[in-house]
Formats: sequence, structure tokens, C-alpha cells
Amino acid sequence: MRRILIADDEANMRWVLERALSKAGYDVETAEDGQLALDRALAERPDLVLVDLKMPKLDGLSVLRKLKEHYPDLMIVMMTAHGSTASAIEAMKAGAHDYLMKPFDVEELLITISKAFEVEKLREQVDYLKGEVQSNTWQLVGNSEVMQKVQHLVKRVALTPATVLIQGESGTGKELVANAIHTLSPRVEGPFIRVNCAALTETLLESELFGHEKGAFTGAHARKTGRFELADGGTLFLDEIGELSLNVQAKLLRVLQERTFERVGGEKTIKVDVRIIAATNRDLLKETQEGRFREDLYYRLSVFPISIPPLRERQEDIPYLAEHFLKKLRNYGHSKRLGSGVLNQLMAYSWPGNVRELENVIERMVIISSGTVIGVDGLSAFNTPSTKEKGPCPFVLPSEGVSLEEIEKSFLQQAMEQTGGNQSQAAKRLGLSRHAFLYRLEKYGIDPHWGI
Repeated sequence: MRRILIADDEANMRWVLERALSKAGYDVETAEDGQLALDRALAERPDLVLVDLKMPKLDGLSVLRKLKEHYPDLMIVMMTAHGSTASAIEAMKAGAHDYLMKPFDVEELLITISKAFEVEKLREQVDYLKGEVQSNTWQLVGNSEVMQKVQHLVKRVALTPATVLIQGESGTGKELVANAIHTLSPRVEGPFIRVNCAALTETLLESELFGHEKGAFTGAHARKTGRFELADGGTLFLDEIGELSLNVQAKLLRVLQERTFERVGGEKTIKVDVRIIAATNRDLLKETQEGRFREDLYYRLSVFPISIPPLRERQEDIPYLAEHFLKKLRNYGHSKRLGSGVLNQLMAYSWPGNVRELENVIERMVIISSGTVIGVDGLSAFNTPSTKEKGPCPFVLPSEGVSLEEIEKSFLQQAMEQTGGNQSQAAKRLGLSRHAFLYRLEKYGIDPHWGI
């Protein structure tokens, strides 16, 4: 329930406004002077403050400016019976969302408040998306039979509201497929919100998905809008869905069934219109058989499954992908092309990191090569296997005389690179638990997203 603080020195006005807003479903608190309003707003941040311009102890503009110092995004609506164009301009410059002249009717007030909350929601979505925006590392490039099938499935399912489960190894382009589905869908004007289910603890993930109320847990200093709310009217992409705990799986199942949920620590049921796309590099059917993933959730998610083939199964796409990446990297300098010997070696490699690894290799070759044609010499600098080698690229130890710590750091970096930044796979290759692997990344100051 949205909380509104009314600050007005007229008792009758406070009573009328409190009654009207309470009837409209808002949680309302009042204050009879500016100082009291400021104290209450600072102690218990409301969702919106309706403040009179002329009040004892502290006028409305002073309340507005002080609140904006502490809560820059707080929605504040000014009202006055002594208004003028100058005071209206001053209030708006100070950060007021809107300005109401007394007398005004209740309908006008409700419309103003409703618009304020719509603006707030849009701002939250924009802020979130700014933090999530990443340049596409590759597109759905390829002319192989398997990729043509994927492209066909994407186009067909995009036009429907069906829940999609994308399966494939790390680095195959699952997020790009999800983005393509959203872009081709009727929801394209809505938000595309991404959640990495493996990047957060169970408590934090629940808060990220559903949001939380102030005081719901230690550190919850203010209400937080969850990803489901942010994705309302658009698409929610749940990446690495196989990493969810059984507890969170149960709560997600309810949202998929009813499209309703409550914030952590909240009681109000929130209804959303969200299209769900999930992705995983795990065999979820096997996970359900072994009790690590709920069978009912699996069937809810896999209404329309799409499998992304690994790059080793569509090597005929490598020339198209390489050309695509070379075009993207023209801003590094002159346009470059691959020599035939280099292309042969690229097509002979098994690419355990899939398309993401290929892009990384192409970028490094572009950086290191001086001519317009990238030759085999440029390729050898990255320990790319020969045309006869089909397995994963072996680790290459540092030169003699280096410390054990440098060797260990080198192994960590190579594991991250060869798995396309997949922490679980990199840890498995080194025979470490995921927690031990993350500890070592932090120890050596290695970016956990290195190689991605």
C-alpha cells in the first residue's frame, strides 16, 4: 500500500484529504506544520508528500528542499491558496513533481497522485535498465541448419505469450535469443528485465525478484521494487534458472501460476502482467529426477523449449560469426580480414567457451595484428590449438622463475577464459568448489566476470 504524508496547517483540509486518499486505498499520515512534516518524512520515508506552501515553523518550499537533500527521488506535490506563477516555478525548480492550486477537487488530486506514481515507476525501470544495459556480444548469426531452426522457433514463439525455456551451454547466446524473442513480440515497448539467478544468495534473490518492504530484514532501509514489478508489461528473463533453491522455486511457481506475489515483509498482493523467459546450461529434466529442481516448475517453464546448439556442432557458422565480429571491431582501426590458415584453425577448434570465446579470440587477434590480414602468427599468441586438436585448449604455464601465486592466478584466468566466464564450469575444471573458486578470484583481484 502506497504511503502518503499530508502536510497542511488547516485541520479541515487535512481531514478532507486524509478521508479521500484513504478511501482511494492509500495509507495516509498527516502533519499540521512544516517541521513536524519534515521530521516524520525523514523518520519514515513516505512514497509521496503532499505539502502546503504556507505553514508555520517551516514553509513548504523549505520542507521540499530539505527532503530532496535526503531523498532526491521522493515524489512531492505542492499545494497553496496563495499561489502565483513565481512560486509555482520556484517549487518546480526545487524538485516538486507537480503543483496544485487551492481550491482543487478530489478527482484532480487523485489524477495528479496517480501520474506521480506512474512517473516514479518509469524512472525506476529506466534506472534499472541503465545499470543492466550491455552491448550485444553477438547476434543470431549463422546459416547452419540448426541455427535456421532456432531462428524459426524464435520468430514463431515471439508472437505468443508462451513461457520459454532456453537451454544451452555457457556462451551459446541464450540471453540474445531471449532478447530477440522480446524484440519480436508485442511487448517490445515494455521493459526487458534480466535476473542472474546464480549471482545472488537465496535471501537477496527473493528480494530482487519480489522486492521488499522497509524493515523486512537487516539492511532493508527502504522499500525496494522487485524485478517482477519492473518487468510489468514486458519480459522477465531468468538466467541460470537451474541455480534457484527449492524454496525460491516454490515461490516462483506460484507467480507463474497466478501472476501475483507479495514483497518480502509485505502483505499486499501485487498482480503483474509479465512474460517469463528462463535459461539454463543444466539438464533440468535430470535435475528434477535427482530432486534438485521441482518437476511442476520445470513443466511450467518448458511450455516452449528452445535448445541452442554449441558452436562445435555448427562449425559452418564460424566464418559468418568471425566476419560479424570483425565488422563490429572496425572502430579499433582499419578493417581487417582473416587469412585462410587462421580460418582453418578456428574451424578445427572445439570452442568450449562457444561463441563468447570466439569473439574474445577475434578481438585479441585484431588488437595484436598490425596488417590488414590476420595471419597464423597472430593466432598462435593466444594458444589456439592446431587443426588436429579437437579437445579443450590446454593450460599454458607462465615462464620459468615466476611465483606459485602467479601460476595459480594464470590458471584461474585461463579457466575463466576457456569456459566463457562460467564460474561453475571453471571451478569444476580446476577441481574446486564454487565458493573456493570465488575466494581465489577475490584473493587475486580477478574480475568474476572476466572473460565474459
